[in-house]
Amino acid sequence: MGLFSNKNPEPKELDLDTLCKSHPIVDTHNDFPYLLRSQLHNEISNNPTFDFNHTTAHTDLTRLKKGKVGVQFFSCYIECKNPDKFYQDFNIPNSAVRDTMEQIDVTERLCKQYNLAMVHSSEDAWKRFKEGKFVVTMGVEGLHQIDMSLGVLRLYFQLGVRYITLTHNCDNPFATAASSVAGGLEDKGLTSFGAECVKEMNRLGMMVDLAHVSLKTMHDALDISRSPVMFSHSSAYALCEHGRNVPDDVLLKLKKNNGVICINFFPIFLKKEGEVTIDDAVDHMVYVINLIGWDHVGFGSDFDGIPSGPKGLEDVSKYPDFIKKVAAKTNGSNADLAKMMGGNVMRVWRDNELMAAKLKHEPACDENWDKREWAFHKFVKMFPEIFAGSMDAKQNTYSEYSV
Repeated sequence: MGLFSNKNPEPKELDLDTLCKSHPIVDTHNDFPYLLRSQLHNEISNNPTFDFNHTTAHTDLTRLKKGKVGVQFFSCYIECKNPDKFYQDFNIPNSAVRDTMEQIDVTERLCKQYNLAMVHSSEDAWKRFKEGKFVVTMGVEGLHQIDMSLGVLRLYFQLGVRYITLTHNCDNPFATAASSVAGGLEDKGLTSFGAECVKEMNRLGMMVDLAHVSLKTMHDALDISRSPVMFSHSSAYALCEHGRNVPDDVLLKLKKNNGVICINFFPIFLKKEGEVTIDDAVDHMVYVINLIGWDHVGFGSDFDGIPSGPKGLEDVSKYPDFIKKVAAKTNGSNADLAKMMGGNVMRVWRDNELMAAKLKHEPACDENWDKREWAFHKFVKMFPEIFAGSMDAKQNTYSEYSV
């Protein structure tokens, strides 16, 4: 049984079929593209054994339809590349940007192959949903995936990425991760460069995602962001004391920010011990609703990025069961349920776009991380200067090279 009993009068019969025709179920975090990478090396076009209509994973088109999902944020996740999960040398070359580009590419190819609607704006998402299309957009799960470059951030946005998580399970030049604090490292929160990155995301209209980040990073980002933020796949710390979950004081701050928390279905984030069921996930949703209201909740399942979901919430077909249970526990109206289903996420997305429109005259941030190493071949010192003294304007290292 869940934690909360329904003391309200019996609600009217919920007509979910009708509600879902006008209000999309939106899930902000599904890792299916990473399965394509890790199991198929992204070779999906001429693979006779791959069929996205029917898979044995958590996600396929048949079950997405059964689950009445209207808009899916697919995660273009790439793992932290250093084998030391607590590493602090961020100048070590790695393949994260290349690999992220491949995930953006395979997500786009999946959409084309199966006639799914890849969209880059909330307006287009609504339009294609109303046309009866299954709508896809993208998120990136950690600023390690931009490899300390705001230029890469901007290019991801041009390619259709609409949120980026500030960290995954490793620190980066921008922010501290929850996993690092759990491992004993200092919670430094956002760096000054991280603050500039948040401002640049606001300028672009890219949603700031605070899943995975440390407590101080949560507070710092909420203090700085000019746009509503999101937790794309997190749950309530009060019900399960895990560093990946969100404490009450942050949830209250999220309400003031007008942001959204999308409840994660990973069992270890829902309950410490015993069998974890759909009711435990519902308890997290209802807890947040009771604390900060219907305007700040959504779905962030983490399907196909977790080994298994709770009993009764095993795959993407189960959202209707979840919604019915929330309705029974809260006696929420259709308008309330529509917000939880996806209306809040769509509003946060639109609010980020509106802020970007207000900031359109601001120049792009061309600041660099102050500890970045700039290395060049020695022969570049033979090139002409842009202006007198420009060759020595920045600190570089040079190596021997035969032209």
